[in-house]
Amino acid sequence: MALSHDDLQAILLTLKLAATVTLLLLIIATPIAWWLARTHSWLKGPVGALVALPLVLPPSVLGFYLLLAMGPQGFLGRTLSALGIEALPFTFGGLVVASVFYSLPFMVQPIQNAFENIGDAPLEAAATLRASPIDAFFTVALPLALPGFLTASILTFAHTVGEFGVVLMIGGNIPGATRVVSVQIYDFVEAMEYDNAHQLSLIMLVFSFAVLLALYGWRRHKGNK
Repeated sequence: MALSHDDLQAILLTLKLAATVTLLLLIIATPIAWWLARTHSWLKGPVGALVALPLVLPPSVLGFYLLLAMGPQGFLGRTLSALGIEALPFTFGGLVVASVFYSLPFMVQPIQNAFENIGDAPLEAAATLRASPIDAFFTVALPLALPGFLTASILTFAHTVGEFGVVLMIGGNIPGATRVVSVQIYDFVEAMEYDNAHQLSLIMLVFSFAVLLALYGWRRHKGNK
């Protein structure tokens, strides 16, 4: 059975969402991961727990509070309204904001681990060569942590593709605007169109398996070097 126009539209929207969230989180998560990897502050525990919260929090709970925050009466909603920006719920922008929060630990934790594995010696060596902290970060830390960035990007992209609860709560089910693949599958199941649901589900299954297989294969290859 060939994919319908709605199916293709949902797939393209899902890929667009995942790519946007991955790029944004590379910018947002890098300084957070660097601070968590280097700091000795008592705030490291609370901040680390806050970053990891989406791993254990039900997506519907996170989506509910984000919906309140971004709604007309929420802090973010009122702020955006004062700036003349449309409300985020049930828009692609709302999906992006919600997905950034939901996928944050998948980007932060691998990068943080990569930074921690570098240790102090390379950065101390750079300091003896009169490199500033910023120079040492960009010329030493970032190149050494690139495998962690690649792992984080792959996991974040794949995780965003598979989101359901958060995107349904924030984006609803608007064709061409917020209906991603997971919501499209849910619609098919509700309508008892199991053949269509199976077709899209199989695509998601193959995609997820291929991503994880490539990631683990790459890690094993790196480990054998």
